Amino acid sequence: MSEGASGEFAARKLKKSRQKRRWKDEDYKRRMLGLDEKTDPLEGSPQARGIVLAKVGVEAKQPNSAVRKCVRVQIIKNGRRITAFVPGEKAISFIDEHDEVLIEGIGGAEGGAKGDIPGVGHKVIKVNGVSLEELVRGNKEKPAR
Repeated sequence: MSEGASGEFAARKLKKSRQKRRWKDEDYKRRMLGLDEKTDPLEGSPQARGIVLAKVGVEAKQPNSAVRKCVRVQIIKNGRRITAFVPGEKAISFIDEHDEVLIEGIGGAEGGAKGDIPGVGHKVIKVNGVSLEELVRGNKEKPAR
């Protein structure tokens, strides 16, 4: 009987030791403390609605030379302000100030910026409930809000 008890004690000690050491693992620590969700303006959700505050041009990183069309957006659910990329040729012309847009992550590594657009980690996918892609193609018209 004493043999089983010492085995349990050793297993418990091993488990406690492992639990303590896990906190040294940076990925585990970030996950347990929810740090990535706290810093994520979308708060872990895949998409969010926001109001356009201004149209801005963001210069591309070296060695590219271009002005990428972006918009400053205030997210409705938490009031945070972010810069979102507007994909598509002449797509920025379909977006005006105070329009309601739907944004999502742009798909960069670890939720960060993608390609040569510094500090921009999100993109616009809908304007006033209509797909931006449909507007650019000419299949649909933007409704008056």
